[in-house]
Amino acid sequence: MKILLIEDEKELSSTIEAYLTKGKYLCETALTYQSALEKIHMYKYDCVIVDITLPDGNGLNIIRELKEEQIDTGIIIISAKNSLDDKIDGLNIGADDYITKPFHLSELNARIKSIIRRRNFGGTNEVILNEIRIFPEQMQVFIYEKETILTKKEFDLLMFFLSNKNRVLTKESIAEHLWGEEMDMADSYDFIYTHIKNLRKKMIENGGHDYIQTIYGMGYKFLTA
Repeated sequence: MKILLIEDEKELSSTIEAYLTKGKYLCETALTYQSALEKIHMYKYDCVIVDITLPDGNGLNIIRELKEEQIDTGIIIISAKNSLDDKIDGLNIGADDYITKPFHLSELNARIKSIIRRRNFGGTNEVILNEIRIFPEQMQVFIYEKETILTKKEFDLLMFFLSNKNRVLTKESIAEHLWGEEMDMADSYDFIYTHIKNLRKKMIENGGHDYIQTIYGMGYKFLTA
C-alpha cells in the first residue's frame, strides 16, 4: 500500500517514514505545501497523512484540493492543535480520520489499516474472491485453503488488482503504485511483465483460476466477471 506523508517537521517525518516502510508500506514524503500539491497530482496514493500547519500553506486546503479534483484516497489529519474546530473542519471537508500529536506510531498504523480496509474492502479483515482468501495484515494468501507464498511485490500487485477488479490497469499505473516516484528514473516497464507472470504462475499452480488478462496495447485487467 502506498502512503504520502505531508509533514514539515523533518525529524518526525523521518521517524514516521521509517516506521511505515518497516511495516511494508511504500511511503513517500512532502515537507511543504507546494511539494505535497505536486505529488498528489502526479501520483496515486492509498492514504494521505497531512499535517494542518505547513510552512507555506494550510493542510486543510490540500484536502479540499483532493476532494475538488475527485482524487480517491484515504485521508488522515495529524496536527499539534487539539482543537475541536480543526477536527470538525477537517472531517467536514472529507478527511477520514484525525489524530493529535503526540501519538503512538502503532496507533497511526492501526488507523491507516482501518481506512484502507474500509475504503477498498468494506472494512473486513479478510478478502475473499471465489477460491482465494487473503488476510491483508498478515500478508497471507490461500487458494482452496492452501497457502500460496508471494513476494512483497507480488502480494502488493495482487491487492492492487483486487482493489481495481475488472478495470484496465496500465503498466505505468502498476509501476507507479508499486515503486512510486522511483519509477521516474526507469528506462522501461518490462519488469512489470515478470512480476505479473510470476503471480499468475503461482496462483495457477495452486489451483487458482487465471484472472489476470492481458489487454494488448493497454495493460492488464483482473477479470472476475
